[in-house]
Amino acid sequence: MQPAALAATAFGRLAHHAVSGVVGAVLIRGAAKAAPRVRPAARRGVVSGIAGGIVAARWLGSAAEEARLKAGDMVAEARESLGEEAPPPSAVDLSGHDHDHDHEH
Repeated sequence: MQPAALAATAFGRLAHHAVSGVVGAVLIRGAAKAAPRVRPAARRGVVSGIAGGIVAARWLGSAAEEARLKAGDMVAEARESLGEEAPPPSAVDLSGHDHDHDHEH
């Protein structure tokens, strides 16, 4: 490659990087100046997103509880079809747990 072509290529790359740097600096300065005006809107957006997450978590919890109850009803119905008596859903068997603390009765 000719020395003039190498110089032109190097100059082109330097010019590209210089222009990119200037444009980047201008954008950063513009963003810094706009930040005080953008910050409340960004905060509202974050708060809104968190609120949506809370609502979704509540909905998922409700759906999970409904599914658990329906599954319990089906298990009870299946046991009944086998002639077994299904325990009530609130029955808790404490006799089988083995951790070391005292239960007061």
